[in-house]
Amino acid sequence: MDYSKTLNLPQTEFPMRANLPEREPELLEYWQDKKIYEQRVTRAKGKPKFILHDGPPYANGNIHAGTALNKVLKDIIVKYKSLRGFDAPYVPGWDTHGLPIEHAAIKILGLNRHELNPLDLRRECKQYALKCLDVQRASFKRLGVSGDWDNPYITLFPAYEAKQIKVFGEMAKKGYIYKGLKTVYWCTSCETALAEAEIEYAEKKSHSIYVKFPLVDDKGNLPVGVDSNNVYAVIWTTTPWTLPANTAISLHPELEYIWGEVGGEIYLLAAELAEAFCQANKLGPITVLAKMKGESLNGMTFAHPFLDRESPIVLGEHVTLEQGTGCVHTAPGHGQDDFEMGTKYGLPIICPVDQAGKFTAEGGKFQGMKVEDANVPILKELIERGLLLGKGSIKHQYAHCWRCKNPIIYRATEQWFASVDGFREAALEAIKEVNWIPAWGEERIHNMVADRHDWCISRQRVWGVPIPIFYCEKCNEHIVNDDTIAAVSDLFRREGSDSWWAHSAAEILPANFRCPHCSHDSFRKETDIMDVWFDSGSSHAAVLEEREELSWPADMYLEGSDQHRGWFQSSLLTAVATRGRAPYKTVLTHGFVVDGEGRKMSKSIGNTIDPQEIIKQYGADILRLWVASADYKNDIRISGEILKQLAEVYRKIRNTFRYILGNIADFDPDRDAVGYDQLLEIDRWALLRLEQVRQRVVRSYEEYEFHSLYHTVHNFCALDLSAIYLDILKDRLYTSPPESPERRAAQTVMYEILMTLVVILSPVLTFTSEEVWRYTPKRSGMPESVQLTEWPADHPEYLDAELEAKWDKILLLRGEITKALENARRAKTIGHSLDAAVVLYADGEAYEQLKAVADELSTILIVSAVQVVSGADKAPADAYHAEGLPLAVAVAPAVGDKCERCWIYSDSVAKDQEHPTLCKRCATALK
Repeated sequence: MDYSKTLNLPQTEFPMRANLPEREPELLEYWQDKKIYEQRVTRAKGKPKFILHDGPPYANGNIHAGTALNKVLKDIIVKYKSLRGFDAPYVPGWDTHGLPIEHAAIKILGLNRHELNPLDLRRECKQYALKCLDVQRASFKRLGVSGDWDNPYITLFPAYEAKQIKVFGEMAKKGYIYKGLKTVYWCTSCETALAEAEIEYAEKKSHSIYVKFPLVDDKGNLPVGVDSNNVYAVIWTTTPWTLPANTAISLHPELEYIWGEVGGEIYLLAAELAEAFCQANKLGPITVLAKMKGESLNGMTFAHPFLDRESPIVLGEHVTLEQGTGCVHTAPGHGQDDFEMGTKYGLPIICPVDQAGKFTAEGGKFQGMKVEDANVPILKELIERGLLLGKGSIKHQYAHCWRCKNPIIYRATEQWFASVDGFREAALEAIKEVNWIPAWGEERIHNMVADRHDWCISRQRVWGVPIPIFYCEKCNEHIVNDDTIAAVSDLFRREGSDSWWAHSAAEILPANFRCPHCSHDSFRKETDIMDVWFDSGSSHAAVLEEREELSWPADMYLEGSDQHRGWFQSSLLTAVATRGRAPYKTVLTHGFVVDGEGRKMSKSIGNTIDPQEIIKQYGADILRLWVASADYKNDIRISGEILKQLAEVYRKIRNTFRYILGNIADFDPDRDAVGYDQLLEIDRWALLRLEQVRQRVVRSYEEYEFHSLYHTVHNFCALDLSAIYLDILKDRLYTSPPESPERRAAQTVMYEILMTLVVILSPVLTFTSEEVWRYTPKRSGMPESVQLTEWPADHPEYLDAELEAKWDKILLLRGEITKALENARRAKTIGHSLDAAVVLYADGEAYEQLKAVADELSTILIVSAVQVVSGADKAPADAYHAEGLPLAVAVAPAVGDKCERCWIYSDSVAKDQEHPTLCKRCATALK
C-alpha cells in the first residue's frame, strides 16, 4: 500500500511561482471590472474621514523611482486607513501648467514663441499635458495604487481655475497682492521671473575681478597731505556684466577700513582683507596711512569706472569679510541686498537688461550683447581705462533655473507679489499647529517662511492661469475687486482660462462697469500669468473644498523633502492668507531615491532605475515591498542587488501563505474551527506571537514606520512560523486523522494567522494579498476582495505572560538542541532529524522546563525519541554542551524501526498485522 496517499499532504492551486509581471495585470482588470475602489468608498460612507491630499505631480515625462516611492507610500497609508474603518477616498491630481510643458509644445510646433498666437500655443500645451498625464496615470495604476482615476483633479480644468481666481481675489481683497518694482530671479532662457522655489544651485565658473573706482569727494576723510588724484575704492565682483548698473559702493558700518598705499596708489578697503587683497592681485606690501570705521565714510563719492555716473558710499549690514575687499559693488537693479540698499538710500534702480538677457540702450556701448557675452568686453573697457586691478576665475555655487537648468540673473522689474510680510506671523503660528513627520520638518519650513521675501507670483509666459487684473485706459490704475473676480471666475468656470485671451476686457467685465478710480469705461487686461506654485498651492481650496467626498483641512500632505520650499509652503501661504490656518493637520516628508552606493540618480552617470523595468522583471509588489522596507525619512537606496534581496524576502512570505493554504484546503472556518480552550500550548503560543505581531504592525502603520512593519512580518514568517511553529506542526497536520481535534486545532490557528497576515500586508503587497484572498476558505458573509474587509480584531486574551515566559525558555533550549542535531547531521551520525534519539542532560531550571514538556519534546524537536536526565555532568564526553546554559545534548541514531508513513522510529512498528510497516499511532489513525 502507498501510505503517502494516506497523509494529509498540502493541497492548493495557489501557485508557487509568483509570476507577478503576468499575474498583476489580471488583478488590475479584476479591480476595475468589479469597481473595488468604488465599492470601498460606498461602504465607508458615514464613517470618520481620513483625507490624504495628493500633491500634484508635474504632467511631463514618465514616472521615475522617486515618483513611484511617493505614490506607493500614499497608497499604503490610504489602504491601511480604509481597513481601519475610515472613509479614506484618494483623489489623484496633476499640475499641468508651467514652463516645461510650454517649452515642449513650442518644440513640437517648431516656431518662435513670440510668433505664436497665444490660443494656438495654449491648445498645444494642453494636448501635450493631457497626453503625459495619461501615460503617468497608467503607470500609477500599474503600481497597484487605488484611487478615483477616472475623476482626478487637474489644474487646467475650468472648475479648478475658477476656484484659483477666487483664492487670488480673497488675497487681493485683504491687501496681500501688490505690484512693485523689485529685483527678482530672472531666467533669460525662459524669459520670465522665478520664485525662490524655482531656484536650484549648481557649480558655475565665473570671472573674478578687482575694479578701481576713482575718488570724487572724500568728505574730509582722506589723511592729511594725501593727493586725491590717485585714490580709489576697490570692489570685487564675479559678475562684471552688472557694472553698467552700479550706482553705489556698500561698506559695513562697524568694520574697520584703511587707506592703504601700494605702488603710489591709495586704496580704500577693509583692514582684515588687506593682506589677502595684495596677494590676490600680486601687489607689494601695503602701507596703512589711516584707519576708520565704515560708518564715518558714509556719503563719500567715487566715479563709476566707465560711465558718467557717481557711486556714493552707503552703509549695509550685508557686507562681510568672507571674500573681496569689504567694499561691495552695489547695483540695485541686479541683486536683492543691492535693491534694499537702493530703496534705503534713494539710489537709481537701473536695469539695463531686457527679458532675453540683452543690454538695452541704458547699457551704452554694450547694447545688444547678452550679459554673459558682455563680460569680456567690459573687462577690456576697464583695462583700457586703467581701472582693472586684477582678474581671475572662480568656481562657486550659483543660482540656476530648475526648469531649463541655465544660470539665472537678478533683474529689477515690475512684478505682482503676494505680501508674505502681511501674514508671516500667522503662517509661523500655523506651522506650530501641524504634526511634522519627521519632526525636523517643522524647523525647516519655519526658517524658510521666516526668512523668505515676498512671493513673486507673476510670470511672463502664456501657459498658465492669467493674473485677473484690469487696467484703466485713462488713469492706468489697476483694478481688482469682488465684481471683477466674480466675473473672471464665472467665465473661467464656463469656458476655462483660454477665455482671457479669447475675449476683450469689455466682454469679460460686467455690463456698464466703470473704473472705481476715475469712472472711465475702457480697460485692458494684465498679460502675465500666475506662478505655477500658486496653481498647485490653491489645490486645498479647489479640491478639498469642492469635492463632496473630501474635506478641509486635509489630514495629511505627503511629498518629498524638497516640497518644504515648494507645495507645502505655497499651500500654507495661500491657506493662511485666505483661511487663517494651515490646509493640513500632518505633513509627512520622504527623502530622495539614490543608487546602491548612495549617489544621486543621474542619466549622465547611468545609475537610474526605471520603475517600469522593475515591474517587468519582478512585478509591482516587489517595488512596493522596497518602499515598505526602507526608512524613507532619509534618502532611499535602490539597486539590482537590493531588489534581488527583496525578491528573496517576498518568496519567504509567499511560501508561508502557500504552505498555510495547502494545509487548510479541507478546513471550513464556519464548521471546523475550534475554541481557544481546545488548543495545544504550542498553538496558543503561536496566537500569542501573532497578536504581538499584529500590535507591532498597527504601531508601525500608525507611526508611519513601514520599515518596522517589514522587519516584523519578515521575522515572523521566517523565524516564528517557518523555523518553529509550522515546522513543529507538520507531523500533527500530515499524520493525524483529517478531522481529529488536534489537527483542527492546528488548522484553526493557521487560518487565523493567514487571515491576519493577508489583511495587514494588503496595503503593501496589494496584488499578492488579493491573490491569496482568492484561494482562502471564507467564512460566510466575507467580501469578495481583501480591500473590502476589515482590520483583524484585537485579541488581548492571547497575551498570556506566563505562557510566553515558559515558551521563551523552551525555545531557547530548543535552539541549542537544534545545534547539536546539526552537528550530528554534519558528522553523518544521522540524516533527517527524525533519525535521531536525543538524551538531554540538564540541571536546575532547565531540567524542570524540559521535564514539564517531556511528553511533547519529540514533537517540539522533531526527533523520534527524547529522554531527559537530571545532571548535565552525567553527559558523555562527546555530548554537545550549550554555551551559558546547564544543558548537554547527546545525539544517537534512533532505535526501533522506521514507520513507513510518519518516518518516526518506534518499537511499535510491525506490531499491527494489517499494517505491519506502520507504528501503532499511524495504524490507529488509518483505522
